[in-house]
Amino acid sequence: MSGLFSPGWAGSPAADATSDTAFLGALLSVEAALTRAQAAVGLAPPEAATAVTEAAADAGRFDPGDIALRARDGGNPVIPLVAALTAAVPAEAAPYVHRGATSQDILDTALMLLAARALDLTLTDLARAERALARLARDHRNTVMPGRTLTQHAVPTTFGLKAAGWRSLVLDARDRVEALRGSLPAQLGGAAGTLASFRAHGEEAAADGARVVEAFADELALRTPLLPWHTLRTPVADLASALAFTAGALGKVAADVLNLSRTEIGELSESAGGGSSAMPHKANPVRATLIAAAARRAPGLAATLYGSLAAEDERPAGAWHAEWEPLRDLLRLAGGAARDAAELVEGLRVHPEAMRAHLDLTGGLIVSERLAVELSASLGRAGAKELLTRAAGRARAEGRRLADVLADEPALKDIDLTESTDPTRYTGFAAELTDRALERR
Repeated sequence: MSGLFSPGWAGSPAADATSDTAFLGALLSVEAALTRAQAAVGLAPPEAATAVTEAAADAGRFDPGDIALRARDGGNPVIPLVAALTAAVPAEAAPYVHRGATSQDILDTALMLLAARALDLTLTDLARAERALARLARDHRNTVMPGRTLTQHAVPTTFGLKAAGWRSLVLDARDRVEALRGSLPAQLGGAAGTLASFRAHGEEAAADGARVVEAFADELALRTPLLPWHTLRTPVADLASALAFTAGALGKVAADVLNLSRTEIGELSESAGGGSSAMPHKANPVRATLIAAAARRAPGLAATLYGSLAAEDERPAGAWHAEWEPLRDLLRLAGGAARDAAELVEGLRVHPEAMRAHLDLTGGLIVSERLAVELSASLGRAGAKELLTRAAGRARAEGRRLADVLADEPALKDIDLTESTDPTRYTGFAAELTDRALERR
């Protein structure tokens, strides 16, 4: 897949890790691991394990396109792949290919293997983004800017605190992905989740189903499940949650960058904006745009995976099959968004002069909260609110600064409001909160 319609993940490490070729390789790795696991517990000869492993290692002998077309007959790609792999090994090893497993065992485990690889790559890019955001938070600890609520100026804040908040979200995503990465299980249950075939194929002492599953999981560096999870889809739902959260958390960063890089705001800009096919002057915030697109797509994909939790019987029809594409898409979207987020924040340009200029756009109204608190001591809370509401209305109507209007108020003639109306002196505990956030590792 070239990713022609998916620039957000095209060329990303996660895309390579989840390609059709990578998926085919994962299926083959799982089949080989299954035979080795049975050899480890005495259910298959070592020579068979070696033969299957060698045949599975040469993924180039199997055509993904042909496997995909032949998958229509049985509804999944494992069936034609098993036939091709069986034909590729010596006759004496053929009976041990796929023995005891069902197609869902192989495909579920291969998806967990793909997820493990993609999550490792995503974690690398999240770490890059975290480091860059920590640097931005430290460097701009005291860079004052307007705080905005419901699209309007509220009270001053600092860009350092905003960057620290972004970093906190990235760390939340990292923690979820790391926890999930360590819990991804292998899948092995046989036809209906009873492991019956392994008991039938070996003597009682050698055919301990738990030993087979443990050996199988160890071969692939995946967790040994407590039970086969053919219709117990917690691992897939957990992936849906962590990946959708990651895309959404990075989407928050993108949303802020998109807003603050508007032409009429210009407080931030990407280091290398994208061009336009028609307007030579444009430098579009492309990285943030692609992250925002991923954040919008991810919840719908996660919803499909959550819908598959309601899987009937011991193995379902349709519910399991519905997971494959959205799970891979989520792995790609989250991985691509992490890559783009790292590139975005590593090169993000901050424009403190624009932030400072915007603090004055309301003529001092941005500090009305502070004035309300300070004037309450002499005028009472209701009196201070009434005076400031009246003064704010006059300031807007007359195009004057709030401080100048307040200077006309007889009740305030003996009060120096110079510091109180300076927006750079009303950032609360923004600096301390930034420092506190940066202590998190």
